[in-house]
Amino acid sequence: MVAGEQSGDLHGSKLIQSIKKLNPNSTFIGHGGNRMQSCGLEIMHHVNELSIMGFTEVLKHLPFMINVMGESLEKIKEIKPDRIILIDYPGFNLRLSKNCRPHGVPITYFILPQLWAWKENRIKYFHRYVDQSLSIFPFEQEWFESREVPTNYVGHPFNEGLEPKLSKAEFFNKHNITNEHTLLALIPGSRQQEIDRHLMLYYRAAKALKNKINNLKIIVTKADNVTFNLPNDIIVESDDIYGAMKYSKAAITTSGTASLECAIMDTPEVVCYKLSGMSYFITNLMNKSPFISMVNLIAGRMVVPEYLQNRVNQKNIIDALLPLLSDTAERKKMLEGMSEVRRSLGMPGVYDRAAEAILQRT
Repeated sequence: MVAGEQSGDLHGSKLIQSIKKLNPNSTFIGHGGNRMQSCGLEIMHHVNELSIMGFTEVLKHLPFMINVMGESLEKIKEIKPDRIILIDYPGFNLRLSKNCRPHGVPITYFILPQLWAWKENRIKYFHRYVDQSLSIFPFEQEWFESREVPTNYVGHPFNEGLEPKLSKAEFFNKHNITNEHTLLALIPGSRQQEIDRHLMLYYRAAKALKNKINNLKIIVTKADNVTFNLPNDIIVESDDIYGAMKYSKAAITTSGTASLECAIMDTPEVVCYKLSGMSYFITNLMNKSPFISMVNLIAGRMVVPEYLQNRVNQKNIIDALLPLLSDTAERKKMLEGMSEVRRSLGMPGVYDRAAEAILQRT
């Protein structure tokens, strides 16, 4: 199994659990994180080492990634697994699928790369090297199958339920928050480079909002693999991320998994993303998607405001966020759109359906 990011580690751990329910004797080796390891994965490289995003960032780490590829292929050749399961992480995993072909091991791809947004020519990897494609978005199955890639839509993992660890009362008590406060979540990302580009801008926007919103409290979510320093008047939550999302009145969210998680938990949001200048230039040339937020992509329209690159600035964030911090028509309209997105994501049981599909082909 190969996951290269924190979200892939979560999906991989759930998939391992479901496969083990159907085949208790199954064993796993590959790349993942703490969750996959706790479920039985023998880890070769941790996602904290592998989570790299952006063209210039990948180039800096290219020698390391070449070594990881070589180690992966040597291990596959040595143990001859019954199946290879690739989870998202397309820059590495698609190349791995090609390099694995001489070894004759069937390949399942779970959490498909977003070829409908950019790099459509990568569909050739699915034609030539991937044996089974498992989709989590309702529109993906039609897109892939229209390009002659048989695809099984298993539903979206978030319909398994995203539950905070603490009740609202417990969470508020933990952080000395009362019902008189308005809680604003800053969700700056799960990679260090995302933190470095987003967090201080989010913080400055949130501080400016404190002059407009009485009793505004600011909470920042923190992934285990990142570091940052903020003033003591800012709450930092690293244990109950879903609690910070669900119990906040609104959020400033870095585009990615978190933007959809907020929608699932009915938290209105403003979505942002910044890349390095060169990465943005290249991405802008290649990107075919009309949106950066998965919420808007699934809905096929603008449900949440989103800002990319130079449009990620304090004024835009404040102007979009202010109506969401009280019971306005804008807030109500966004919540209705989020409800529509949730309904489109299928029924619970995603990992069990994926596990069953994989084992039927093994």
